[in-house]
Amino acid sequence: MRLIIYSMLGLLILIQYPLWFGKGGWIKVYELERQLEAQQDKNAALEIRNNKLAGDVKDLKEGKLAIEERARTEHGMIKEGEYFVQIVPKDNSGPSSTTAPPNPKQ
Repeated sequence: MRLIIYSMLGLLILIQYPLWFGKGGWIKVYELERQLEAQQDKNAALEIRNNKLAGDVKDLKEGKLAIEERARTEHGMIKEGEYFVQIVPKDNSGPSSTTAPPNPKQ
């Protein structure tokens, strides 16, 4: 009787092995689903980027304002008759006016 039980248990294990670990097993399917989700997320991000680039190309082909904006921001160009003014922030690396000077009498 034990021989029959052990042989049935062995057959059950042999039948289950391809289901779990085989080429189309549950573990492989789960891994492929995770890869598919990751690829779909990546594709969605790339599609957004492509739409932005297509909009930039359309603006550059059709309008003069986009070209002016790029020339100003990326190349620092100015129009004729304009003046370039740059405001430099105050350097606060020295001693601050809020701190008291050291007391030499101590």
